[in-house]
Amino acid sequence: MSTTPTAVDSPQESIAARLRNFGLGTLFALVLLLPKLLNLRRDRRSWLALRILLGIAGASLVVLPISLWNSWHAAIAGLAMFLAAILLPEAKPDTTLADTAARLGALVIVNGGSYEPEDAPPSEVQLFVCSDHIWVLDSHQQSLLVIPTAEIASAVASESAGDWIVRTRWAEHTADFHYRGIFAEHLARVAESTLHSVIHTPLPILPQKRAATA
Repeated sequence: MSTTPTAVDSPQESIAARLRNFGLGTLFALVLLLPKLLNLRRDRRSWLALRILLGIAGASLVVLPISLWNSWHAAIAGLAMFLAAILLPEAKPDTTLADTAARLGALVIVNGGSYEPEDAPPSEVQLFVCSDHIWVLDSHQQSLLVIPTAEIASAVASESAGDWIVRTRWAEHTADFHYRGIFAEHLARVAESTLHSVIHTPLPILPQKRAATA
């Protein structure tokens, strides 16, 4: 009677695989949270708290695995986290955007992707959404376009050749905002829904009843 040998993973190999999967999941989550982390840097207290937590977590991964199950994978990851907490730049409060938004009376600011004005190279822009106008400003806070919200007929996000485009139509004009990268669809959808929130939808015209004649 023959028996087939069954491979049994050792506890160290099982723990190493779990740590490797955990590291990959953490890296993926950090990529998704990158835009929020960039915004978090504008708040000094929140950014400092993040650096402290990252340093504590990194130090824990360096000390605990070595003392408990002698795993160098977690120690290397913990060392990288600890060094990142030390080397991360200081908080960078962005008061320019706040001042510009207050001056324009903007309700919200969204990423406008890349916009190409007439007879000019494409520029990375932001949309300052006001109740009556949409201001399209470049990285130097220079106005490239102003769209009256009352005249906007449509704002539609769609994919084209791997990019996402938010096409905005008003009066006899059209403006395309291009988004690229892994967050292209998300940013385009956010811009689309934000523009829809300020578009004035015309009220339906109810048919008038004719007065009954005797």
